[in-house]
Amino acid sequence: MERKKKRTETEQKKLINRLKLVEGQIRGIQNMVESDAYCPDILIQVSAVTAALNSFNKELLACHIKGCVTEDIRNNDEEAIDEFVKVLQKLMK
Repeated sequence: MERKKKRTETEQKKLINRLKLVEGQIRGIQNMVESDAYCPDILIQVSAVTAALNSFNKELLACHIKGCVTEDIRNNDEEAIDEFVKVLQKLMK
């Protein structure tokens, strides 16, 4: 069964804006590679993308905990809670 999450307009807007920022940064890195930019300059931009994706993950994780996980706990849904634990383990590699 495919699970879905209906996000509020505010949640969706925040997440989409973060992804658009990352998308722009990736295009910038691509342009840097195509124009033979200095390696450390590219590495710094890649680090910025990594930080932006981490921010996205934090935002999405907060939404998931406040919404889905809270509801699953209230419904005593052990399977969903186990799923959440597995996701956290993957994120913390």
